[in-house]
Amino acid sequence: MVTRYLSWAFLILFSIIGGILGKAAGDIYFRIGAVRRLMGTSELYSITATIAFIALGVIMTSYLSQVINRQVMLLSNNLEKLSTAEKLEVLIGVVVGITVATIMVYPWPLSATIKVCVWMVAGTAFAYLGARLFLSMKEDIFLILPSGSGLAKAQAQQDQGEKPRERIKILDTNVIIDGRISDVCRTGFVEGPIYVPGCVLEELHHIADSTEPLKRARGRRGLDILQQMQKDMHLLVRTYDHLPLEGNGEVDYQLVQLAKKLDGAIITNDFNLNKVAELEGVTVLNVNELANALKPVVLPGEEMSVTLIREGKEINQGVAYLEDGTMVVVEGGRRHIGETLDVTVTSVLQTVAGKMIFAEVKSANGGEEGGSNMRSGSAGGGQRRKSRQSVQ
Repeated sequence: MVTRYLSWAFLILFSIIGGILGKAAGDIYFRIGAVRRLMGTSELYSITATIAFIALGVIMTSYLSQVINRQVMLLSNNLEKLSTAEKLEVLIGVVVGITVATIMVYPWPLSATIKVCVWMVAGTAFAYLGARLFLSMKEDIFLILPSGSGLAKAQAQQDQGEKPRERIKILDTNVIIDGRISDVCRTGFVEGPIYVPGCVLEELHHIADSTEPLKRARGRRGLDILQQMQKDMHLLVRTYDHLPLEGNGEVDYQLVQLAKKLDGAIITNDFNLNKVAELEGVTVLNVNELANALKPVVLPGEEMSVTLIREGKEINQGVAYLEDGTMVVVEGGRRHIGETLDVTVTSVLQTVAGKMIFAEVKSANGGEEGGSNMRSGSAGGGQRRKSRQSVQ
């Protein structure tokens, strides 16, 4: 019922405005010299032309009122579903639209009545356009607001059953040079927009211009990886560099501040940046931790085939490496360096750098060659067993 009354109110109001504007257009038309000479002093023609202009104005504004009424109804229904921040954006858009309409209409040399009518039509149109414009930029506006408002928006979307905005992933300089993040992103395991700040680009450019050949090669490799990622996926570069940041100009600190402003996550393989970001309450995606998590699980008692390539730190130890780079320390493997042989896993040690696997050489009869030597060997053999146990 309220919608019906509002539609009639729009129709009547705009019809009156259309009639006034039509009468004004007719008066302007009659002031044209060629028209006056053609019409002469015929009062009937004057009245007919005036009525035609008024009818034309009423028809045009009536149609405009129906269009605006439908859009206003649609907007009002959607307003109930919007969060507080989005309603604020609509209000700002309406105020900006009315202000623009006022600035445009005020200089016109029209009578007060006609100027008010023109201002009402223009103000309604510009208010609607302003509201739609600000709503269309809501993602960028939310990113400018403090991170608390971003969390409030995500919570409001969850309450309404909507899908929350995807979190921005900010790349660190080290992880770009490392190169593995490009393959991870290409597989689709990293969702959402990927952002490269200007400070990271500047650091990469500085590394690429270094006089040291190794650093220069690393910097150019990082720039090449970014260029390829920009072609293959949704990569944002310098998009949010306008956000105000506090403190010094160190790259790590700027990354943490940007992540807090954008309510995003940092992708890195830098241990120190990882710890600082966690202390600041920023989500960190560490590529090294991902690589360690993807390494195959090895349990004591399992058998594997390895190639020993060098001596270990302790007496009678040999060292081998799996395909993923995991170190395998083999007891009794010193004399088998350069050979490929079967070993039995005795224990697995998890360290910050990754996993270390301890194993013993499997003898031809199915036993453990290193273990049998230690049990029947001299005191030196017992000392070697004790050394390995202390390592475990």
